[in-house]
Amino acid sequence: MESGEPDFQIAPMIDVLLVMLIFFMTITSAQVLRVDKNILLPVAPNSSKKDNSRAEAIINVRWEAALQAAVFTFQDKPYPSPADFVQELRQVREASTALLSADQNPSFRVVIRGDREVPALHISRAMNAAAEAGIADISFSTSNRE
Repeated sequence: MESGEPDFQIAPMIDVLLVMLIFFMTITSAQVLRVDKNILLPVAPNSSKKDNSRAEAIINVRWEAALQAAVFTFQDKPYPSPADFVQELRQVREASTALLSADQNPSFRVVIRGDREVPALHISRAMNAAAEAGIADISFSTSNRE
């Protein structure tokens, strides 16, 4: 029978830290992949940094100048019209709301990342898709400098 102070085991601590590191890298990568790098965001000098503590979905609206058409991207899939992804957006909202606990912010948000060349009509169509999916909280992504 041993007595005295227990030995500190560092190997299990390293295992836990590595698992946490992999988890956070995966979550961060998934969020970054949903952002379309070809979109040139409008400039709003007084814009503020977004609240990252809420569940959200990102809708990218890219303007194809050669085709004179907007391309809507949701969950890494391009759609010709926002009406085509309303059901998928509703499912994402319901799944995220179910995962939130009572102490977390329960409101689900849609962030619309519209290219500065996109006519307002197409941004309005993306907003209507969010409303049809039951989402009232909509934010717009901008840049605070050129």
